[in-house]
Amino acid sequence: MAVIRTSLVDLKVNGNGAYAFLAQPDDDQKHPGVVMIQEWWGIEPHIQDLAQKLATEGFIVAVPDLYHGKIATEPNDALKMMMTMIHEKMDRATKEIIGALETLKAMPSVEPKKLGLIGFCVGGLLTYKVAERYADLAAAVPFYAGGYDPQPENVAHVTAPILAIYGRYDDSIPMEQVEKVEQVYKEAGKDITVKVYDAGHAFLNPMHGMGNEKAAAEAWPLAVRFLKEKLSQ
Repeated sequence: MAVIRTSLVDLKVNGNGAYAFLAQPDDDQKHPGVVMIQEWWGIEPHIQDLAQKLATEGFIVAVPDLYHGKIATEPNDALKMMMTMIHEKMDRATKEIIGALETLKAMPSVEPKKLGLIGFCVGGLLTYKVAERYADLAAAVPFYAGGYDPQPENVAHVTAPILAIYGRYDDSIPMEQVEKVEQVYKEAGKDITVKVYDAGHAFLNPMHGMGNEKAAAEAWPLAVRFLKEKLSQ
């Protein structure tokens, strides 16, 4: 297994305090860059583990800490922190994600300069929202992105191929909403692939009683292959 080096990197946005967790192969080679966006818990061990797992596949991965050092451990706290971010600090979060993308793009060890974006839960929502604004994406992978209700004008500027992954038994995301997202993107002529697994919300995360090993064993390799394919073009 590849040796992975981790560090923290400052993001030159929103004044002081914005930073990202960085995971990368400990070698002198060039690698494609991917920004990973947290779930509503924050940068908990699960997200750090996923970043390092993705780095072992040959990516340089930056995870902006959108809660600036805070981690929720209870669902009520996570909900409050997420809602504050969405309703009061959405612009700040978006700028920090784009700041992480720009930081990766500026690294000499990151090639190609078109990047990948992957996010989970509220991070999936933010993956969609950033893909609407940021042109230098080669791929975007939103996992179980709740609360996303795009209109044609929202997706008009999306240039990246999208791999959208959901759980069929996710009570927070009705299948009608998943179908609408797919329809809006396809009617706009956008490249979107939607995969729905027999699982609930956050099925990749085993830490809070929501993990589904079978779905995770299929969805994670699919996401990795998608990123490799699109970032190698």
